[in-house]
Amino acid sequence: MKKTNVDEYLQEGIYGTRQTKPGERKRYLGTLRERIILILMKGQVMQEAGIEELSQEMKRHKDAKLLLNGEVSYRFRKPYRQLADQHSIHHTEVSNQESDTDIGAILYVDYAIEKENIHMKKKKEVKEVENKNSGVKGFLKSLFKSSN
Repeated sequence: MKKTNVDEYLQEGIYGTRQTKPGERKRYLGTLRERIILILMKGQVMQEAGIEELSQEMKRHKDAKLLLNGEVSYRFRKPYRQLADQHSIHHTEVSNQESDTDIGAILYVDYAIEKENIHMKKKKEVKEVENKNSGVKGFLKSLFKSSN
């Protein structure tokens, strides 16, 4: 029994403490999916997309923290850092050379919230939904929906 504890102690000393869900932590800049309020992809951060949504979520979650991908240029991260400062939200730049992720920013809390939709909708997705509801097909759909 003691041998196992010594082995575990030595392993921890050599490799560091074990992490739960290491693959998930690599993908989500060091946090877990269950804690995430909102994710912005690198392209969205570079286009300053999602600032309004992020601001609204920061108002709702005063205890939130912001993770910014350090691989995204400082000039693109700067508006998000300023927003976090305005809302007194702690922010951290994460640079992990071992993992490659397309995530640019994550707003999260230190406890599980299990939010279903954590990705900000891309403008293209919103336009596609609008386009599906317009034109002849959209008109016909609205006719059939209203007659039910």
